[in-house]
Amino acid sequence: MMKVNRLKQKTLTLGVVLFLLITSCTKKDIIPDYSYFVSKELAVSYTKDYITSLINNVSGSIPEISNLTTKITSDINVYSVVYKTTVDGKQIEASGLVCVPVAPGNYPVLSFQNGTNTVNAYAPSQFPIDYSYQMVETVNAYAPSQFPIDYSYQMVEIIASMGYIVVIADYPGFGESSQIPHPYLVKEPTVQSLVDLLYTVKELAISELPGITVKNEYYLLGYSQGGWATLALHKALEIDYSNDFNLKGSVCGAGPYNITLLMQGMLEATNYPMPVYLGYIVNAYSYYKQFTNHVSEIFNEPYASRLNTLYTGSLTFDQINSQLTTSVKDLLNPDFLSGFTSSSKYSTVRDALINNSISAWHSYKPLLLIHGGSDTSVNPVTTENMYNAMIQAGTSGDICTKIILPGLDHGEGVVPGMIKGIIFLTDLNTSK
Repeated sequence: MMKVNRLKQKTLTLGVVLFLLITSCTKKDIIPDYSYFVSKELAVSYTKDYITSLINNVSGSIPEISNLTTKITSDINVYSVVYKTTVDGKQIEASGLVCVPVAPGNYPVLSFQNGTNTVNAYAPSQFPIDYSYQMVETVNAYAPSQFPIDYSYQMVEIIASMGYIVVIADYPGFGESSQIPHPYLVKEPTVQSLVDLLYTVKELAISELPGITVKNEYYLLGYSQGGWATLALHKALEIDYSNDFNLKGSVCGAGPYNITLLMQGMLEATNYPMPVYLGYIVNAYSYYKQFTNHVSEIFNEPYASRLNTLYTGSLTFDQINSQLTTSVKDLLNPDFLSGFTSSSKYSTVRDALINNSISAWHSYKPLLLIHGGSDTSVNPVTTENMYNAMIQAGTSGDICTKIILPGLDHGEGVVPGMIKGIIFLTDLNTSK
């Protein structure tokens, strides 16, 4: 009987020890089994006073931004985040920035899609801050080589102080995934990487951001390549991911929504001043097998052979342009110039441009299209056509609206266009 009692006592003691061990584990000690989130690192923090000062500096040249100062409610933390996504059928680790209010709360998400970039060191997660330029200076988001330390990221980051969780993806090919070519204007991997970053934010809120929860409200904003990416993401969230993400509205600035039209404009010019764009498309579409043609069937030598050495994440726009030529007839194969529109030889090129363009649909989610009226990089007729097509597809004129900024070229339209976009989205948020 004594042996039995001792056995019971030992069993009870072991049970108590196990219970104490289990219950002593806090939520922080338990590592969730994440599907997307890999890691995060604090990159920078901004105080409310700093943010207010930043906006006041800009308000002299852009008076409407001063309206945003009353919306500043919190200091913010900016994290560099690594997450899982899929490119070309393979899982990779990608990266981006997640900007979060310091004040505890339940916050909506604003996803910003940045413009064309060729340098890995200028990707959002690689250079989240800038103290060298003032926002009152011209910001050319379509040519980061002109502004190697990009202040425009900081403009977007501080939106978090107005009560948003702000996310900025690097895009595949930059940051953590710099070992692969950037799929420039390739729709499927672009959209997938953006959607997966939104899933990552949901996972971050589980245990990585104490006091912060994600409100099921999503706002989108982007310019140039980012305008194209934003419209593609808007369509995907509305049609394919509506059960997971409640899209509230989007602003798309100067995006090449019709890539066929963009290419035609390049080919019809005698001299094209930015061959970097044309090379970027052909290099990405070739690598990711968007068409079957060899690069030498599109580009002349020596440009065809050197093309894949130019887009490795180390050369600026100017450096790439210097390795190409602005003469269209010297740059491009004569068969391509004469056969692009109708030759069966280039049918897969035409198909690739159509497949990666964004077709109109009947949208029920607020959408603002913005474009500079004198844009020489992306023809403003692209936005006019997109707006008209959306209306023809059944979208209400109250849902889809457009603003053409008179006299502004591509780079000149960035700041005023995005400020109007931010105001549009914040009005949507506060008018609920």
